[in-house]
Amino acid sequence: MSDHAETVVRNYYDALRSDDPLAPYFLAAESTVKFGISESLFGGREVATALKEQTATTDDWTIESRNLVVEERDGFATVADEVAMAWTDTESGERYRFDSRWSATLVEHLDDASNWRFATMHVSAPHEL
Repeated sequence: MSDHAETVVRNYYDALRSDDPLAPYFLAAESTVKFGISESLFGGREVATALKEQTATTDDWTIESRNLVVEERDGFATVADEVAMAWTDTESGERYRFDSRWSATLVEHLDDASNWRFATMHVSAPHEL
């Protein structure tokens, strides 16, 4: 990991592209929350389980950050980004692509050499009204 929140976010994007484990980027706490395009996950254990399944059932990720904004403060950081993302479902062979919006809060995990972990993450795909 890193001692800068922005680096952790960029490393998370790289981990998605490389099919690397994603759970280490999240707090293993009951208060951890991750909202995806089609899911709501509550608690570090549920997030870790879903991310492990995601890694096992998807491939060929592309992540294109378009507007990453990270603000570090005392012990936490806020994140916002617009991301073009795509992946292949390994079971169906179907390719998915979304223009998405990401927001997150990271907290500094001082027990682990000042690394940052996601406490919350929200990924959504905008729809025209």
